[in-house]
Amino acid sequence: MDVGEYPMAAVTSFHSSQVNCNLQAFFRMKRNNLSVVNKIVQSSPAMKQSKLEFSSSLNQAHMYTALSDWGSLPHHVVLHIFQYLPLIDRARASSVCRRWNEVFHIPDLWRKFEFELTQPATSYFKSTHPDLIQQIIKKHATHLQYVSFKVDSSTESAEAACDILSQLVNCSIQTLGLISTAKPSFMNMSKSHFVSALTVVFVNSKSLSSIKIEGTPVDDPSLKILVANNSDTLRLLKMSSCPHVSSDGILCVADHCQGLKELALNYYMLSDELLLALSSETHVNLEHLRIDVVGCARPPH
Repeated sequence: MDVGEYPMAAVTSFHSSQVNCNLQAFFRMKRNNLSVVNKIVQSSPAMKQSKLEFSSSLNQAHMYTALSDWGSLPHHVVLHIFQYLPLIDRARASSVCRRWNEVFHIPDLWRKFEFELTQPATSYFKSTHPDLIQQIIKKHATHLQYVSFKVDSSTESAEAACDILSQLVNCSIQTLGLISTAKPSFMNMSKSHFVSALTVVFVNSKSLSSIKIEGTPVDDPSLKILVANNSDTLRLLKMSSCPHVSSDGILCVADHCQGLKELALNYYMLSDELLLALSSETHVNLEHLRIDVVGCARPPH
């Protein structure tokens, strides 16, 4: 019987079985060939090198894509990231690309700055580099609004803080802090030098709202200069271990700074007149009064 005489179902079955056999043989051959190729690749130094080069190129492509993505971030996102970085890391990041360098010089990034002024022999803190300080004063002094000075026990650190203060003539500082991490080094320097440097900020800012001063030779006349230039903006005044300030100096602040909300003082600054003034109806805006009596000795008269 010819094939043509077979029923159609038999012919279909015959062809299907033949195709299946051919496919199975084909896949067996493919698997065998792939196995051989893999063995050759694994044993051939040239093939290994080619494979490594391909992998390296692929990694470089991924890195380039990642850098392109980071470099295209909006300015406000990069700015937010920079605000969390230490200054040295921020400076390094500014050299990655042009966009990040532009963000590095955005004024908003320089609103707040802490000058760490220490000597290697007297402190474990890392001091702000002098060259960087000069760059900040030259390029960003007008942007500074929240400034603090952290000094150690050395007189050199206190002198450096005063030198910076005396250069802030084009500033609009709102918050000022003078903090000693050890014994008050500001007290070891010339009172007139300190007061003249501090009054530069008092006179030129005209927008001071918060002041925190610890262990300094600030005096009553300098507080009068503060009031004369910042009476409408001062909201918080914290003073501790400032033996040249009397109750009369604080009374001057309380009388003229009607917007004062918070006041922190040493016990020896108090007087009956000052307490009566702070509790009178003319000073109802005062919300917090802190009197520090721990380790507070009244200065000799």
